[in-house]
Amino acid sequence: MSAAATTENKPAAPAIEKIKVKVDGREIEVPRLIADWSGKLTPTTMIQACELAKTEVPHYCWHPKLPVVGNCRMCLVEFGTPALGPDRKPVLNPDGTPKIAKSPRPAISCATPVSPGMEIYTKTPAVKQMREGVLESLLINHPLDCPICDQAGECKLQEYSVDYGQSASRFVEAKVHKPKAVDLGPRIMLDAERCILCTRCIRFTRDIAGDDALGIINRGSYNTIATFPGAPFDNNYTLNTVDVCPVGALTSKDFRFQMRAWFLKETKSVCTSCATGCNILIGSREEKIYRYTPRDNDAVNASWMCDAGRLNYKWIGRADRLQDVWVRGQKSSWPAAIRELADKLKQAPAGSVAIIASARQTNEELWLLAKLKARLGALSDAIPREGESDKLLVSADRNPNTNGARLTGICFTEMGINLVKIADGIASGKIKTLIVFGENIVKRAVAHDKLRERETISEVVDEHGITAELLGKLDALIVSDILPNETTRLAHFVLPGAAPAEKRGTFTSGKGRVQKFMKAVEAPGVARAEWEFLQELVHHVTGQNNGLTVESLFNQMAREVAAFNGLTWQALGDTGVTVQI
Repeated sequence: MSAAATTENKPAAPAIEKIKVKVDGREIEVPRLIADWSGKLTPTTMIQACELAKTEVPHYCWHPKLPVVGNCRMCLVEFGTPALGPDRKPVLNPDGTPKIAKSPRPAISCATPVSPGMEIYTKTPAVKQMREGVLESLLINHPLDCPICDQAGECKLQEYSVDYGQSASRFVEAKVHKPKAVDLGPRIMLDAERCILCTRCIRFTRDIAGDDALGIINRGSYNTIATFPGAPFDNNYTLNTVDVCPVGALTSKDFRFQMRAWFLKETKSVCTSCATGCNILIGSREEKIYRYTPRDNDAVNASWMCDAGRLNYKWIGRADRLQDVWVRGQKSSWPAAIRELADKLKQAPAGSVAIIASARQTNEELWLLAKLKARLGALSDAIPREGESDKLLVSADRNPNTNGARLTGICFTEMGINLVKIADGIASGKIKTLIVFGENIVKRAVAHDKLRERETISEVVDEHGITAELLGKLDALIVSDILPNETTRLAHFVLPGAAPAEKRGTFTSGKGRVQKFMKAVEAPGVARAEWEFLQELVHHVTGQNNGLTVESLFNQMAREVAAFNGLTWQALGDTGVTVQI
């Protein structure tokens, strides 16, 4: 089956009827029904029709992935429908076109369905006046603290005030003051004065995250967002409320006052915290990462991501990163280390080498390791990681590229079944050389508090039987990693690698979606993307040239790996392609 095929053959969906409407005088065709936030087909609304016509309608409470409430009134538009005569037939103009009867009242475009022949007017003097009135109302008690607001540069109230508001305020009375810097939970801070009560955060938390934790208390001008008494706002998706908040009311404690949004470089990438493969934007400046935010991909994560994945970036900037090449305890260079490794591997007897890869490596890196495996007749495997899943985005598979490890041939259908065989091979002396990429394979002691004895004891965590003593029997332990650990300390060769944010490549998600990610920051020291030095090593050991760029590597891999046949780097686009797994 070709790579473009999905994991299941679904019957073709019935064609959806299209109707003609006009937006600001331009006729377009729109579907009569369109999928709502829950995936259910519902009548297409005016704001969706305007979106299809590439016409902006300002809005606050409406969000394409949330239930419609229609409470901000910012999306008010004028409209008209074909006039009907006493016989209920359309009244025609002298030129034969339907006569349009303009409604005397405006409509909220987010909640009003379109109908055949409808005309929508978004730029009339009345619409302009309505928008000015709505903005004036929202700004009555809103603090004018844009220079110190953490949302500046990403604030819809700020943007719409410039684009659609009045140039001067008529308000001279004292503003209503509300609580500021309210600690809603471990990751969220609320400034109630800035809140415009759009209820996006309430609807996301209730309808998407399934945690009815937020609500509105008090009345009139004193309305404010709050949690239930004594219950902090704490689930694994709280930071999505910062994304959906159109103003600076909800802010992330992690990003708060760290960097202005307009200084950040945004790089398209993929979350590596589990097999879901949420699409993300990496916000960085001067080689430092400041935040991860979700990137829209309806085939993977819609507009959301979990808090754990969003905050899983700080280890990238740790001061103890591996930054140098080490050979038998001495600093070395990449050319010298690659030459020595290639000579050693070319002389290794068949079956004397084993490879333990990581399902956190890219498809390209795993494919290159599979090349070494085939040339050396090596036993190989990868380390499984399991955790608890949820009903939204978190996968039980904590590796981002388990399917990549399987499809490229590094491991069998059941990951981890060869680890004990590798340990036995080292113990028997058959395996003399072990290549480890991106894993700390040494069993380690973990502090465990026994409450009854009120003391801390060592409890050994051991799943595969590989100990420091066992690794001491090897002639060569070759390790590539990003952070120092027990395995890198025991290694004869240490090759510093790059974090996903420091390189380009592809992952294959748990549902078989091949997605590429781009480089956001540089790796420290002489650390390199693993595919870069792996392709040099493979060339020296096997004589094969697989390409000098990640694009050529991927395209060559796609020709050789059956599951990827037909794919190209360019064809992956920004949102990826699903393949048969």
